[in-house]
Amino acid sequence: MTVFKGYMKILKKNIGLVIMYLIIFFSVALALQAAAGKEGSDSYQSKSVEIGTVDEDGGTLAQGLEDYLGKIHHITMLENDREVLQENLFYRNVEYIVQIPENFVQSCILDSERLKVTKVPGSYTSYYVDQQINSYLSMARTYLAAGLSQEEAVDAIAAEKHSEVQTLAGTSENVTKPGYLYYFRYLPYLFLGVFCYVMGYILMAFRQGDIQRRMEASAVSVRRQSIEGLLAMGVMGLVLWGVGIAGAGIMYGKAFWKSQTLGYYILNSLIMMAVALSLSYLVGMFVKNSNMLSGLANVISLGMCFLCGVFVPMNVMDKKVLKVSQFLPVYWYEQVNELLSEYTTLTDKAKEQIHMAMGIEVLFVVVFVCLTLTVVKYKRQK
Repeated sequence: MTVFKGYMKILKKNIGLVIMYLIIFFSVALALQAAAGKEGSDSYQSKSVEIGTVDEDGGTLAQGLEDYLGKIHHITMLENDREVLQENLFYRNVEYIVQIPENFVQSCILDSERLKVTKVPGSYTSYYVDQQINSYLSMARTYLAAGLSQEEAVDAIAAEKHSEVQTLAGTSENVTKPGYLYYFRYLPYLFLGVFCYVMGYILMAFRQGDIQRRMEASAVSVRRQSIEGLLAMGVMGLVLWGVGIAGAGIMYGKAFWKSQTLGYYILNSLIMMAVALSLSYLVGMFVKNSNMLSGLANVISLGMCFLCGVFVPMNVMDKKVLKVSQFLPVYWYEQVNELLSEYTTLTDKAKEQIHMAMGIEVLFVVVFVCLTLTVVKYKRQK
């Protein structure tokens, strides 16, 4: 196992580089998870708005309106003075002013006249408050028409429960993307970055001086050397892939392990690991020094990640760029991720598309291996 041990020694010598890429990857994954959680929270949480009220009615339903809005927003009582109202709005003490007129019940509820409101120009929160006020007026009108007293109508409105938002199974139009989607989206950067550097340094080390000639003249056959080299590459790949999967399990817990599409995520990442290994070995065949290796590794890892939807989501990329990206393996890896994020339960059509994309990734592995064997044969003949 001399060749195998040689691979492992060179890997151990460059373990700092591997750790650096792991730190970068997990830092980005944590940052994305925090950003996704914040975005989701903003999308479905009720937001509190600073509301000023001018109550000229003082009746039961007028007070009920203030209490109804006060359950979500912060209410400030204001005087019916134009200068005072403008000043509070100008300095953003309030974003929305509700003026409840005298005979509120008759004019605004029974006669359906518009309630006088003043808003901060261009504020999207005003539409949110408008909807709640209209909802209150509509419910009050319904309960009074049903014969309830004002006190009973206020109590009935207060007992109403807010609707809960539920996510339905289906396509991307109504399915929230899981947090681990962003994690798996960035895995190609980890695999390509680590393997390009590690395989480059390993192959350069075996080509130094007369090492290659000594290996060819040794008692260990070339076939045995190749098998040990492949075994070392497989061990490195599986260890890094295992660290990646374990990281996803730790970060996302039950949401990841109980996902119905878990098997597809794992299989897709395993194929991507094989793609990165085969491509990095091919690249390592042409590397002559560390400067050349650094340039090639950065161009391949960063270039593919920018072109294939790793750093920039595919839905915001130019279509012409995506057409070019179809000739790169990472594109098909990200296609699988995008399809998995669009469904909670995969349809037959979605499964066909996923299998086709994974099949193309496997073809890239075969192509890279064939090219590597061709280069090795050419160099030996030369």
